[in-house]
Amino acid sequence: MSSYSITEPSPRSKWIAGILVVSYALITLIPLVWIIATGFKSSSDSIAYPPKVFFEPTLEGYVNLFTRQTRATPEQLAATPPTTWYEQIVHDNGMVISGPSRFGERFMNSVIIGFGSTFLSVFLGTLAAYAFSRYRIPLKDDLMFFILSTRMMPPIAVAIPIFLMFRAAGLSDTHAGMILLYTAVNLSLAVWLLKGFIDEIPREYEEAALIDGYTRFQAFVKVVLPQAATGIASTAIFCLIFAWNEYAFAVLLTSGTAQTAPPFIPTIIGVGGRDWPAVAAGATLFLVPVMVFTILLRKHLLRGITFGAVRK
Repeated sequence: MSSYSITEPSPRSKWIAGILVVSYALITLIPLVWIIATGFKSSSDSIAYPPKVFFEPTLEGYVNLFTRQTRATPEQLAATPPTTWYEQIVHDNGMVISGPSRFGERFMNSVIIGFGSTFLSVFLGTLAAYAFSRYRIPLKDDLMFFILSTRMMPPIAVAIPIFLMFRAAGLSDTHAGMILLYTAVNLSLAVWLLKGFIDEIPREYEEAALIDGYTRFQAFVKVVLPQAATGIASTAIFCLIFAWNEYAFAVLLTSGTAQTAPPFIPTIIGVGGRDWPAVAAGATLFLVPVMVFTILLRKHLLRGITFGAVRK
């Protein structure tokens, strides 16, 4: 008589679950794969109907993304022969390169603002979460609810007051203004997430460190922070995703100096209208930093076995 476990799934259940997971993963990856593929299509292939699944890849979209081009006459093209492979691509389309595009600048603005606001959100959120977790604060529950309530309305609902305040304070279209704004929006999420992780770190660890002669700050740095690395990594990823993808505030409050990539990418115009390969190329490159950041922190996303454990 074979034994049967009520907790261990049967082989058939494992197969069904595996098929469902793989099917779901493939379905969700289709839009991403299509965007990446469109970045390597020519302008005609990107708008072909029916859509082309098999095509001859080209770097035309990436060249158009990073350069500004003007149409030239046959005489001008003959007088300025291409000297590089990307000039050859532009030359074949009857164009000449007039200079670099603004995508690189907008991409760097996204890096500065996204990672700057993420660092501030996690730094301030960790300090606030530790205080709420370890100290007796009057009206603690009310304060925590007030912090949470700032996430109950869409940020765009307060866009007009923020626009007026930024204009009066001279923060419109500045890196500092956008970093402060994204930090203020993300701070409530950071406090709530990190407080939950810090609550699960046993106080006995800190008490043992204090008995050994550590100060409260030393115990926080050397005991609490390593134990909360999982929560800090998770919070940093969520904060970065919001700051990286934010569109409404970027459109309203920036136009040149501090404009980020999300409002810039849809404005890429080609000769005959929207340059879809360049838009897809920009969207593909825009995915890379968040993907790399998440991969680097993936090992910290699994909760450690020390959470909830007390050494006797």
